[in-house]
Amino acid sequence: MAEPRGDRRLMRLRVLLPTRELVDLQVSKVVAEACNGAFCLLPRHVDFVAALVPGILAYTAPGQAERYLAIDEGTLVKRADDVLVSVVDAVAGDSLEDLRSAIEGRFLEIGEDERLARSAIARLEAAALRGLMEMERGARG
Repeated sequence: MAEPRGDRRLMRLRVLLPTRELVDLQVSKVVAEACNGAFCLLPRHVDFVAALVPGILAYTAPGQAERYLAIDEGTLVKRADDVLVSVVDAVAGDSLEDLRSAIEGRFLEIGEDERLARSAIARLEAAALRGLMEMERGARG
């Protein structure tokens, strides 16, 4: 029988920006916000895809306090033990107040046309990824 991959109580969180990887570590919890509200991912959560809106992404690594990122719009894909977050921009910080200011100053100041275009692209990406996951499930069963 195959050995399970990694610790089943943890997930691998990777946060990718267009030019670099901001986070790559094992976590026990991820909290983010999509256009229909906030959600929490825990290990063994069902596979999941979401279009993220500008806001706070929180995560907890074993033995550490909860950490925070201010993120711009993007996409989150949870598959098995992997959580991949791809965003246009993100800022790490210790103060939630400073991160909220970053969101308001950096991510929400874009023009309405750009905001609508980014939102439409994020929804299309999420729909395409959901479709691919459904096709893969259909091919297996």
